[in-house]
Amino acid sequence: MNTPAAPNTFASGGLDRRSDTRRDATWVAAQWARPGARVLTMRAGDPAMDGGRLALAPVSPASPGSDGPLPLPGGRDGTPLFLGFDATGPVFAVEAREDGPGAFADLRSVAGALTPAEASMAATARALFGWHARHGFCPNCGAPTGVTDAGWKRSCPSCGADHFPRTDPVVIMLALHGARCLLGRNASWPEGRYSALAGFLEPGESVEDACARELKEESGLTAVRVRYHSSQPWPLSPLGGQLMIGLFAEVEDDQAEADGRELSDVRWLTRRDASAALAGTHPEVTAPPAMAIAHQLIRAWLEE
Repeated sequence: MNTPAAPNTFASGGLDRRSDTRRDATWVAAQWARPGARVLTMRAGDPAMDGGRLALAPVSPASPGSDGPLPLPGGRDGTPLFLGFDATGPVFAVEAREDGPGAFADLRSVAGALTPAEASMAATARALFGWHARHGFCPNCGAPTGVTDAGWKRSCPSCGADHFPRTDPVVIMLALHGARCLLGRNASWPEGRYSALAGFLEPGESVEDACARELKEESGLTAVRVRYHSSQPWPLSPLGGQLMIGLFAEVEDDQAEADGRELSDVRWLTRRDASAALAGTHPEVTAPPAMAIAHQLIRAWLEE
């Protein structure tokens, strides 16, 4: 197993999420009132910024919920979700109205410049708010649900079902044959952009099974050995929170062919080609950005 020299973007933020105590509403309210508590404001999935840093504002009498017991957090009404503790103290998140004031930045654009802790905070808040916005009704009986556990659970008062934030696992693999790696291109991407192949893990599949299936479906290649590299939370998908599971897949031969649905083209790169793509000097291939795990997979392969 290869491990990255530095954490993947959005990973290893270091927050203590206190999953053991955040279900206690009295305890959460005490953290909101605690000196040093801070709030990250999000708007439509993007964080408030102060210069190049996240704008973590101190809790004040003007902050939602600070003049009494912590209100139940829930989606887009401005009430706080508990993210966890960092070295300074408790951190919460609120979501502003889309037409509200403030300096907000596109998370995709700024994530690579944030500290690991800041990127993880913003990713967690974005994923949580997105989940609340899409799960206001019980999938079991259809009744409206309420929010508990400081924003980490929705409960149905009608049928008693509990629902938790979901993370969708995605396998993303760098196919290898001899001294070359395979990258694929989706027709909707910017001109020249290529990346590692990827796909959702389906029910009943192991990570290795999903890797082999996606490779076969998208490129016609047969995996003979799969090894794990690292993982990355990915909050930027329109579908919400995902976990990218980064893999290397050695394949049987080099007879790759794009499926024409998921991929419009596939291309084998030598180490020289891949190095030039990462450096931005390849005449035809643009590598995925450094914040993406696909970039880190290519770099790790080059450093083997």
